[in-house]
Amino acid sequence: QASADANRPFAGLSDVSISEDIPVEGDISVPVGPSARRDDEFSTLDEPVKETVLRDLRAVGKKFVHVLYPKRSTALLRDWDLWGPLLLCVTLALLLQGGAADSDYQGGPQFAEVFVIVWFGSIIITINSKLLGGTISFFQSLCVLGYCILPLTVAMAVCRIVLVAGSGSVSFAVRLVVVTASFGWSTFASTAFLADSQPANRKALVVYPVFLFYFVIGWMVLTFSPSQ
Repeated sequence: QASADANRPFAGLSDVSISEDIPVEGDISVPVGPSARRDDEFSTLDEPVKETVLRDLRAVGKKFVHVLYPKRSTALLRDWDLWGPLLLCVTLALLLQGGAADSDYQGGPQFAEVFVIVWFGSIIITINSKLLGGTISFFQSLCVLGYCILPLTVAMAVCRIVLVAGSGSVSFAVRLVVVTASFGWSTFASTAFLADSQPANRKALVVYPVFLFYFVIGWMVLTFSPSQ
């Protein structure tokens, strides 16, 4: 009886109806707050192609700066891309063109060799990192390894300039110093970005393939000699 008394004030609500003569009108509006404005700022659907390209180039340039001044940062890992590594790989391959190893008797095309070493080497290092318990994703690792080729690409450009003056012992000594410094720079930069993503007791097993990876690229740069 107590429940019946409690429901008695609402007993007549089921008979209430709205007359069709009474218009039902209203405006449905969505409040515009900071979050809505933030979504509009990051929307690129209506962005001109020029602004999109410039924005991507600025992002690549910022990652180059992070490699030139290596420190423990998540910039390369958070906003990864493969445009920078592709640009560096193509540039390095083009700089290695015209060498003595391009002839039919001394080796295959340097352009294909660079692509195979850079991309397949990066893939093998990434798989090794994942098998050892690394927390970094596949494409993040490719991004870091590719961007850290920048010092060796710069070294290749410097070596081409040095070889214009001559190919004697002094030229080789200068190239040796430049390539060695660039090799150490690339190895240190890559390990600075990848160190925190590996188990503490397995970091040496991850760094060793990275060392070999940049050593092979550095050796290609050092042993390059222009065709006669």
